[in-house]
Amino acid sequence: MSDVKERIEKILEEHKAVLFMKGTPSFPQCGFSMRASAILQELGADYFAVDVLEDPEIREGIKVFGNWPTIPQLYVNKELLGGSDILMEMFETGELKAALEA
Repeated sequence: MSDVKERIEKILEEHKAVLFMKGTPSFPQCGFSMRASAILQELGADYFAVDVLEDPEIREGIKVFGNWPTIPQLYVNKELLGGSDILMEMFETGELKAALEA
């Protein structure tokens, strides 16, 4: 797990906003990932997407890393904000835009 943890930490270090998702923003592979990427695109967010389907170690490792059982997961400034339901709530209240701009 330490190798995967280091890889995840490196990704989070290199990018302000990271969406761990199934598929890519242009070709999401589940409805939740589609919704999360659509929310970020609606906000015009500059984010890095990681396709967990391409890397089984990251797919399982990110669940342990953030102690969050589902994907997608959005990290901003190395902090886990949550999955698509939480992102939708934060989008509706304006909290997500504020977090991305901070």
